[in-house]
Amino acid sequence: MSNSPDTRPGASEEAIDQAPETIAAGVDEEIVESNRRLYVGWQWLLFAALAIAYSSFHLISLNVYPMETWSFRIVHIAGALILGFALYTGTRFAGEGSVKQSPAWLGWISYALLIPAGYALFQVFRMQQMIGGGAMRIDPAIEAWHFGYPLIFATSAAILLSWGYRQVRAKLSPPDLVLMVSALAVAGYLILIYGTPLRASTGTSFAPIGISYAALAGSLLILELTRRVAGLALVVISAIFLLYVFFGPYLPGFLGYPGLSFNRFFSQVYTDAGILGPTTAVSSTYIILFIIFAAFLQASKVGDYFVNFAFAAAGRARGGPAKVSIFASGLMGMINGTSAGNVVSTGSLTIPLMKKVGYPAKSAGAIEAAASTGGQIMPPIMGAGAFIMAEITGIPYTDIAIAALIPAILYFLSVYCMVDFEAARKGMRGMRKDEIPLFSKLVKQVYLFAPIIILIAALFMGYSVIRAGTLATASAAVVSWFSPHKMGIPSILRALQLAGTMAIQIIAVCACAGLIVGVISLTGVGARFSSLLLGLAGVSQLLALIFAMCISILLGMGMPTTAAYAVAASVVAPGLINIGIQPLVAHFFVFYFAVVSAITPPVALASYAAAGISGANAMGTSVASFKIGLAAFIVPFMFFYSPAMLMEGSWMQILRVGVTATLGIVLLAGTVQAWFFGPVKVWQRLVMLVGAMFMIYGGIYTDVAGLAIGTALFLMQRKLHGGGGTPRTVTSNG
Repeated sequence: MSNSPDTRPGASEEAIDQAPETIAAGVDEEIVESNRRLYVGWQWLLFAALAIAYSSFHLISLNVYPMETWSFRIVHIAGALILGFALYTGTRFAGEGSVKQSPAWLGWISYALLIPAGYALFQVFRMQQMIGGGAMRIDPAIEAWHFGYPLIFATSAAILLSWGYRQVRAKLSPPDLVLMVSALAVAGYLILIYGTPLRASTGTSFAPIGISYAALAGSLLILELTRRVAGLALVVISAIFLLYVFFGPYLPGFLGYPGLSFNRFFSQVYTDAGILGPTTAVSSTYIILFIIFAAFLQASKVGDYFVNFAFAAAGRARGGPAKVSIFASGLMGMINGTSAGNVVSTGSLTIPLMKKVGYPAKSAGAIEAAASTGGQIMPPIMGAGAFIMAEITGIPYTDIAIAALIPAILYFLSVYCMVDFEAARKGMRGMRKDEIPLFSKLVKQVYLFAPIIILIAALFMGYSVIRAGTLATASAAVVSWFSPHKMGIPSILRALQLAGTMAIQIIAVCACAGLIVGVISLTGVGARFSSLLLGLAGVSQLLALIFAMCISILLGMGMPTTAAYAVAASVVAPGLINIGIQPLVAHFFVFYFAVVSAITPPVALASYAAAGISGANAMGTSVASFKIGLAAFIVPFMFFYSPAMLMEGSWMQILRVGVTATLGIVLLAGTVQAWFFGPVKVWQRLVMLVGAMFMIYGGIYTDVAGLAIGTALFLMQRKLHGGGGTPRTVTSNG
């Protein structure tokens, strides 16, 4: 592909005339997973109405008529379970390839399971009448034989049948109908019992046995839905933790603990010590609210505008589509909340364009994966991590958003420099004027950024996160009236339906993470891990930090960001705090490594999603994305050595650390890409690495040494290569 400009008379005017109105289309389209049902007719209306009602319930409960906290969270999880089993199948669909529909007799067996599931639900109504009639508690025999056993049997059998029952994509399968009824029975019983003084008995030998049966059935339902929407990784980790509850007493060393009985554990795990704890507290408030906000932005096509704006602003720079990917994926990922989901939505456009201007398929996928992962650390929303951090630590959300600013800038600057140096080294061009939208046209619609600006302004004016999120959501609808995609009543209902569907995955993941958190808190394994870290810190604090990093990444592998952070925050962060690290620094340390587990080999969800689009080898893409996102593996250690990176300290300290770390990040990118103003020799790369580490470290003496090395390299490169070396020309990949 030639780099030579078009010098014909009037070529510039012609390019402007031919410039497309937009280049991005479909970024805001709903992604339909391979196991998602696509209903038609009355079934579509029914489940669309359920999704709208589910989203509306949260808006009303959070802003108008608040519910009792535990009851609200139980309904929150139950609604996601019912919608999830209605929309996601447990196996492949019939009619796809050679898959045949299951025989009729299997359907009748499934329908027969409605009898015990319905009977358990009926018993909830009977118990409500008994308690309403003055009964202090329910007979344990009734709870076991008339509620618990039928519920566990129906739930377990329906889950097993759902793994093999194949139905066409447009119909609900009978086993999933049974699971929906079971979810209703679990929620009904727990709301009933937790509304009485018996709620105080959880975790003791006096707890009603029905709580344990309901919690066991609820845990099975959560694990099965998590398997359907997030894969096996989190389910396997949860199963290991659950096995630990009962086999832990037989383990040697620090892993052993006194043990918990079935009733003591399960009567407490479905409370705010576990499933109804911090992860569900956040998913039922902040996360669901920002999912509704994101759905309103999607319905008004703001995502398309973000990507088009990024193309107009950065598309003509060398390696333009890669730089567009950084901006667009950062913006979308901040709201999106899942790295892999963001890769699919924006990468389907940016990855082919990166390949077109000369990036190898592996690099194109890696850049998109690294940029999408970075969206999770981008304030003010940070996916959902900022809200969970605020809930767990008690640190005000605005403090967390401000603290995240310098690290996020460093990360995206690092990715940008990696991309720019690779483009320079390979002689890549930017996109032509006639290939990108005109900035002058798009800037006229800059008001579409208003909802995000309103959100940030409201948060820093002191409004609660709930109020700020609701205002931003309403403003997204109002702003759309000035754009080509005006939101009327149908579009608003569509946005609410989309939000209900989008919420299922993250709610299931948060509930499943809550199950793990419950095991950690109830067995005390977190405290024993803290003592292990304390022992390591006695030898070397750096060694303790490296060990904490490895555990955080290991726990996060294959898991969505929210769950990865929630689990790591329960296991690792308390240990870091015990060795003398400030809570904010400890949680940011854990959060960063939970996020970058999405691009860490061998299990890198974001990289694998990008490889699926680029056509490159998945492992090769994950290694390349690890290199591009390298700053995210170094910067967290600097939180410990230089807290000014998290806005902890005087303005002069913060400014000095910010500036020197920025220069260090540029040197680090040059080291990885073997390019500065031109090719860099091996010995120069080693010197650059030392200079980068000195400046990122943040000490006064190391900053001076790093600046001296950086200045010497700068002068040497300018003398050798002038403005920018002699890049080689690459040909188009098509």
